[in-house]
Amino acid sequence: MFTVLLIALLRALKFKPQREPDKTVLPVDFDRQGAVNTLREMVVIPTVSYSDTTKEDSAAFERFVEKLAELFPLVHEKLSRERVEPKGLLYRWQGKSSAEPTVLMAHYDVVPADEKMWTKPPFSGIIEGETLWGRGTLDTKGTLNGILQAAEQLLKAGFVPENDIYFSFAGDEETQGESTPNIVSLLESRGIRPALVVDEGGAVVENVFPGVRKRIAVVGTAEKGVTNIRLRVRSNGGHSSTPPKHTPIGILGKAAAAIEDNPFPMVMTDTVKAMFDKLGRHSNFLYRLIFANLCLFKGVLDGIAKASGGEMNALLRTTTALTTAKGSDAYNVIPTEAEMTVNSRIISGETRESVVNRLKKVVANDEVEIEYLDGSEPSVVSRTDVPEYDKVAAVIGEVFPDAIVTPYLMIACSDSRHYGRISDRVYRFSAMAMSNEERKLIHGNDERITFRGIYEAVEFYLRLIKRC
Repeated sequence: MFTVLLIALLRALKFKPQREPDKTVLPVDFDRQGAVNTLREMVVIPTVSYSDTTKEDSAAFERFVEKLAELFPLVHEKLSRERVEPKGLLYRWQGKSSAEPTVLMAHYDVVPADEKMWTKPPFSGIIEGETLWGRGTLDTKGTLNGILQAAEQLLKAGFVPENDIYFSFAGDEETQGESTPNIVSLLESRGIRPALVVDEGGAVVENVFPGVRKRIAVVGTAEKGVTNIRLRVRSNGGHSSTPPKHTPIGILGKAAAAIEDNPFPMVMTDTVKAMFDKLGRHSNFLYRLIFANLCLFKGVLDGIAKASGGEMNALLRTTTALTTAKGSDAYNVIPTEAEMTVNSRIISGETRESVVNRLKKVVANDEVEIEYLDGSEPSVVSRTDVPEYDKVAAVIGEVFPDAIVTPYLMIACSDSRHYGRISDRVYRFSAMAMSNEERKLIHGNDERITFRGIYEAVEFYLRLIKRC
């Protein structure tokens, strides 16, 4: 036992970050006020998407597309643009070669906003100090603005990229629409296999990894799958004054408790291993001891994750969240049918089918019907041992020189998962620094972006495009 402990301590002492070479980063210049103004022009157009498209303001989506041509005239003069049904835009910037094309992604639809819950109207584009308020500023009109601002500036300077660059923009990402899948199918039909794809995802964050005080730039190299599963119990119903021993809701309650009391087993994916290896070296000694000796402390890590829940837990297992429930419409009537929904986020190695099968075993009650509704499998895992990942990491290092760059498993879903069909170099990074409070604004009330965030996005794409 003493020998094992000694080896573990020695491993922890040696578990330190590699020394980064000193580098000189030249500043980039661009029209900062112009970047703020164009984003504001985008935000005031309410491109709100709904699963029921009859609720949408189709004229707003068309106004947005027309506005892009007005705001970025050189992009629309020099680049080709195709409309891809139902709400996709595909631009092609012809480079000196078509051998290693790049795809830069964003979406211009936004989730609904309840104006009564906002401090300032969500589509007013109000500027207060150095903050721009509005739905979509963070998710992801800010990214789209960064891409097009960078392109407009480089076109003014006569820049021609080394390889073709495509801009892939969707107006139905928030509703898991068909625009991006159709764009991918179009590129695939033309034999185009991107050498690099960059979409929204991780960001520059702080205070998210135990023991690490420096800022962290998390680059999504994979994302979890998602599935919705319905649990349903049927009965003859009846009056609540003479209830049976177990009502449909009571049976569902036991099923819900069983699901929450029996989480999926911990899975250490290659993506998470790489993340722990990178960030663990920057942790304090206690956490370095754990992450340098995961074979010894796997159980400890599992226990910490289960107890804390949240992001750390979600990185390590398939999660299940009970999200909706229905029963009787009257207080004194036993329902003839009761149901609830489980939203599961699937880790690499699991499938939608395996999730359903496990839930059936955990619930272990034939009275509970368990039915798959919809979803998607975990994404392809992108490579990090290739020049394209190094390129993205290098650009992040130039824009955010104090941040540790690491691979990351995205817990949420994005349109970039569709590009796994034609590329294994798909990276998810929202090019801005966000505090924990700012991250909560995504899909939340009072969404807003600082001028600093607007500038960071433009600078990131200026530097990235020059390397493509």
